[in-house]
Amino acid sequence: MTPPRYSLVVPCYNEERNLRPLLEGFKAGLNGADLEVILVDNGSSDGTAAELARLLPLYPFASGVRVAVNRGYGFGILSGLAAASGEYVGWLHGDLQFDPGAAFAAAGLAEKAGGEKVFVKGLRRGRPVLDRVFTAAMSLFETLLMGTRLEDINGQPTLFHRSLLETWAEPPGDYSLDLYAYVSAARADFKIVRFEVENSERARGASSWNRGPWSRLSLALRTVAASVRLRAAARRPGKRENPSP
Repeated sequence: MTPPRYSLVVPCYNEERNLRPLLEGFKAGLNGADLEVILVDNGSSDGTAAELARLLPLYPFASGVRVAVNRGYGFGILSGLAAASGEYVGWLHGDLQFDPGAAFAAAGLAEKAGGEKVFVKGLRRGRPVLDRVFTAAMSLFETLLMGTRLEDINGQPTLFHRSLLETWAEPPGDYSLDLYAYVSAARADFKIVRFEVENSERARGASSWNRGPWSRLSLALRTVAASVRLRAAARRPGKRENPSP
């Protein structure tokens, strides 16, 4: 069987009520696109597993991966990437804050950019002021630390040629995976393509991390620590360019 052109991983943690509208969103935008969607039940404690088992047979473009125990956002994505067969791979959150149609927009931009060394990432729009200030501060910090421009690191979706995976050594299993992927693409001289994506309010369920100022501060501190490790690892002699932070 010929592999798909694109493989998109969707990490789902307690997203039982979002699964049907999520899959319907992908179905509506498919229009013959050569895309597979891999939904990862990332150790959910609600009815996500049962709902996926019920829904997936109804959507031939989609498949599922089960992570028995949640080991982090990045671990769920990496588990999905291990099952992906597309020439271009990436991910999009499963909480419906981003329209599934953004994945098709990313694929179109990858095609337009041409070549193998392409990294496409969304730029979030429509967010509250406090969130935008937080993101701008983190982007400035990461840009100065890494010596390359990094904007809206956690923007979605993320899509890139799978050859980038060959540069990865022990990628992180937490929220710093987005940073790791972005930095590794810049260091590997990938063409970075950004495009605006509307970031909507979460309609169902609750965020696993964004629960107020203290949760954002905690994430910032963890990201700073991961960033410093990534920067230090890149400077060590005898190490690969993109070791795990």
